[in-house]
Amino acid sequence: MIVVINGEETELADGLFIKELVEKLGLTPARLAVEVNRKIIRKAEWDSTSLSDGDKVEIVHFVGGGLI
Repeated sequence: MIVVINGEETELADGLFIKELVEKLGLTPARLAVEVNRKIIRKAEWDSTSLSDGDKVEIVHFVGGGLI
């Protein structure tokens, strides 16, 4: 199946779950937010939410920082 991840078309195995996608991409889930088709998916739902052909996925990394 083809999904769009952060604006880039990517070919993935059918029925891949968000948790598996995060692992496949080598990302650390602690500081991530994942949106599928403009809906934010809670981390508790990552292992039960599968992707479908044509889905649009946005993955955002949170970073710390601020004024010194």
